[in-house]
Amino acid sequence: MGASPHTQTNARIASGTPEYRRTNIAVFSCGFSIFAVLYCTQPVLPRFAQEFSVAPAQSSLALSLTAIVMAISMVFASSISEALGRKPLMTFALISSSLLTLALAFAPNWSSIVWLRALSGLALSGAPAVTLAYLSEEMEKDAVASAIGIYIGGGALGGMSGRLLAAFLADYGSWRWAMAGIAVTGLASAIVFWRALPPSRHFSARPLRFAGLAQSFWRQATTPAIALLVIEGFILLGSFMNVYNYIGFRLQGAPFGLSQSVAGLVFIVYPIGSFASAYMGRLAGRHGRGKMLTASLVIMIAGLTIMIPDNLVTIAVGLAVMTFGFFGAHAISSGWAPALVERDKAQASSLYLLLYYIGGGVAGSIGGVFWAAYGWLGVTAFSGVMMFATLGVVILLARIAPVK
Repeated sequence: MGASPHTQTNARIASGTPEYRRTNIAVFSCGFSIFAVLYCTQPVLPRFAQEFSVAPAQSSLALSLTAIVMAISMVFASSISEALGRKPLMTFALISSSLLTLALAFAPNWSSIVWLRALSGLALSGAPAVTLAYLSEEMEKDAVASAIGIYIGGGALGGMSGRLLAAFLADYGSWRWAMAGIAVTGLASAIVFWRALPPSRHFSARPLRFAGLAQSFWRQATTPAIALLVIEGFILLGSFMNVYNYIGFRLQGAPFGLSQSVAGLVFIVYPIGSFASAYMGRLAGRHGRGKMLTASLVIMIAGLTIMIPDNLVTIAVGLAVMTFGFFGAHAISSGWAPALVERDKAQASSLYLLLYYIGGGVAGSIGGVFWAAYGWLGVTAFSGVMMFATLGVVILLARIAPVK
């Protein structure tokens, strides 16, 4: 006997269904747009430093400030989505952030670049935490991990494409053409997302109230497992972004002296992240998040070590290995936050991502001090300490929250 129309209408999205495929296309496009826009300035940081006469640490604000503002704003964006709905807010975030990137192409000075990138972070905040909440609400439990992996994979490909496109357009045109190209790409992805994502079926709107937000975050932050997870996220992205922020300075300086576009080719390893996020997400579902998160961090540390010699081959291989480990770790961690709570899942995701992106922004800028003082060894040491600290936190987390 078939299910009633009412049952079919309210069924959650299951693996292998047309809606599952549509959802995966949508969240892949969402991740692609977010991270293409977020990281598009990373390969042109040396160009900013040269053109506007700012220090490497200061030029990193074109990325770090965006990440920090996005992280802080996500705290409120997740609550806004509780009142306005998931899909409308995510769509607005993708379109407005792309338009701000287009405005960046016409920025007259360094100050306007910093302000526009801060506003881009504000605009982007409506997508990351809300996307994870949507998946937790609308999909069957056994389909969520793979969907999150596909979302992270879209982010990996978007991060690579945004960086590569920006590097090549900056080298053969100007960084302004690069920002315009990223804006068009982001808008196209936003349209695909809007057309493909199924409407929410299990979302119940609630009045817009910020009064209980602090209590919700405090309740979660004082839960040992959540507290450890957000600390892990803070250090995780910090260690990774530190390497990627200054690899361009290393490759364009002595002893390599590579051009902007050739140095940008290191970002071609990013598709490895797409595979890693989906693959490690599936393994985490089978063997447990703790074990696979630990394995991912060990892989990150191995990749960082391989990158130490001044050899282009070992740098490329090490960066690929480190990228695999990072995206595996991020896919597992980001899905762990909403799984640890029974309610306020959007706030759990946004709390994790709050510390995650703040950590990336802070470490990404502090790394400039290590680069200026000690060169690449300073960058490696700083990231290495953070990776080992992350590993310690994860081992403790796996003991107190051994959930699948």
